[in-house]
Amino acid sequence: MPHSQPQPKPMQTVKGIPVSPGIVIARAFVLGEAETHVPHREIEEREIETELARLDGALRDASADLVLLRDRTEQQLGREAAKIFGFHLGLAQDPSLLGPMRERIRRDRVNAEVAVADSFKKVTDQFKAIGNEVFRQKANDVLDLERRVLGKLMGENESRLSALTEPVIIIAHELTPSQTAGMDRKKILGIATDLGGRTSHTSIVARAIEIPCVVGCQRVMQRAEDGDLVIVDGDTGVVVVRPDERTLEEYRSQQDRFSNYRAILRETARLETVTKDGTRIKLLGNIEFPHEVENVLANGGDGVGLYRTEFLYLTNDHEPSEDEQYQAYRHTLELLAGRPCTIRTLDLGADKYTQQRAHEPERNPFLGLRSIRYCLAHREMFKTQLRAILRASAHGPLKVMFPLVSTLMELRQAKMIMNDVCEELEEEGIAFDRGIQTGIMIEVPSAALLSRAFAQECSFFSIGTNDLIQYTLAVDRGNERVANLYTGASPAVLYLVKQVVRSARRAGIDVSLCGEIAGEAIYTMLLIGLGLRTLSLVPSQIPLIKRVIRSVDIPHCEELARRVGSFDSDRQVLTTLRDELRKVDPDSFGGWIAE
Repeated sequence: MPHSQPQPKPMQTVKGIPVSPGIVIARAFVLGEAETHVPHREIEEREIETELARLDGALRDASADLVLLRDRTEQQLGREAAKIFGFHLGLAQDPSLLGPMRERIRRDRVNAEVAVADSFKKVTDQFKAIGNEVFRQKANDVLDLERRVLGKLMGENESRLSALTEPVIIIAHELTPSQTAGMDRKKILGIATDLGGRTSHTSIVARAIEIPCVVGCQRVMQRAEDGDLVIVDGDTGVVVVRPDERTLEEYRSQQDRFSNYRAILRETARLETVTKDGTRIKLLGNIEFPHEVENVLANGGDGVGLYRTEFLYLTNDHEPSEDEQYQAYRHTLELLAGRPCTIRTLDLGADKYTQQRAHEPERNPFLGLRSIRYCLAHREMFKTQLRAILRASAHGPLKVMFPLVSTLMELRQAKMIMNDVCEELEEEGIAFDRGIQTGIMIEVPSAALLSRAFAQECSFFSIGTNDLIQYTLAVDRGNERVANLYTGASPAVLYLVKQVVRSARRAGIDVSLCGEIAGEAIYTMLLIGLGLRTLSLVPSQIPLIKRVIRSVDIPHCEELARRVGSFDSDRQVLTTLRDELRKVDPDSFGGWIAE
């Protein structure tokens, strides 16, 4: 009886969280969790000092590698990104970790490899047991250092990643920061991981080195094998394993279209952002690190509309000092050379820095002590940042924006603290902009509904649609199980945006929009039609949005906004917006545009 031929495995499509844009197609390189077999042997008493010396040497060599990696990352990505490795270096010198290793060698007479593996496992298990995203990230950092030290002890000088001979897409359960930062961009075309979020270290580094990346895929490692053809779509968060010919052709066509279109966009970046009937629209960039200003300007941006300052904390192994923050803000303004910059005060909380520091992490941190609430509860930290911002304001046009304000009392308390800081600087004779503007991000329904009252006490508004959508629709934007419910086309969300724009206009204050939909071309005409004249977006998206703006006029946009305002479903809204975009700029409508 003839043997039946094995059936080819079917195509698998996985949805994750897009954290670094771009579409890539390549063979999979599945990077396992690298559970190292640790040799176990008992040592003689006379060997104890030798094993201790081996341990110290491995720690010293691992630290030296991390210093080199940190310095290379700083050179390529900037000082803030390099601070990710501060935790690793601190851990490599932490007596509470190293002491038990040495004691285990002396007391139990085990080899250094066993002492290292056991001590690291205890720390990792402690972090994982807490069940919080921040602590899981720290467990990942501990694992990273463990692999390095064991590699030194066991003579493993090169990782599988460094031995790559052809371009691949990395498929992993989770990547450590040093794995991501150490990747050769000529050989690593894309990344897809089971775990991770928008603010994980891997996501930060992937964006900085511009590798298309999708995280939070949950089971992508189970679906892909070494050598499988894989598509990573960092724009929509889709990963396709073993694509069929039709899917492959569609994505290759998108790649080709975008490659040709990108050349056109490079020319558009140099042009003025003005509608066909002469209305000037400001396009600003969202940044996390000062060096990203260069990318904003290269893409034709008018300045920075959202500087997410919490990344100074998230990539640091210690709380940044006033002077460290001041230097970062000043450097940003110097790079902008007179162009505007809006700094958002610390948006810490949720799955970020605050949960790591809490004695008892919050059960529902997204509805807890985050953003402006956290700052008001930690006034010294808040005042330190405000001092740094105000000192930097002497070096260029700067505005201060408070995040996630939900009540007038929060705004008044924040302004009161800022006034106190101004008085202190005045008394100390330190220069700052005495006319500095303060505003709020409208990110929760209560702020949108009270926007008329807020407008009386603010110099400007910035609508943060990422959280506004999340809180209006009660949908976690990082949860793939309900991702289909998260949409900026919701009539409820659009109603709130319209209310905020109307309140700002009545009060005569500026209003901008800085959520992700600002960079999605399908929404551009609608946003202009709703009255927005300033958008802040990811720098690489600026040329595309600029092209759409230059293809439309205000009456057309306003008519579209009125029509859409009568709809009661997001499906109607999206269908209409897609149709209109195809009409005014068919070339700009591609698969890379969020639908």
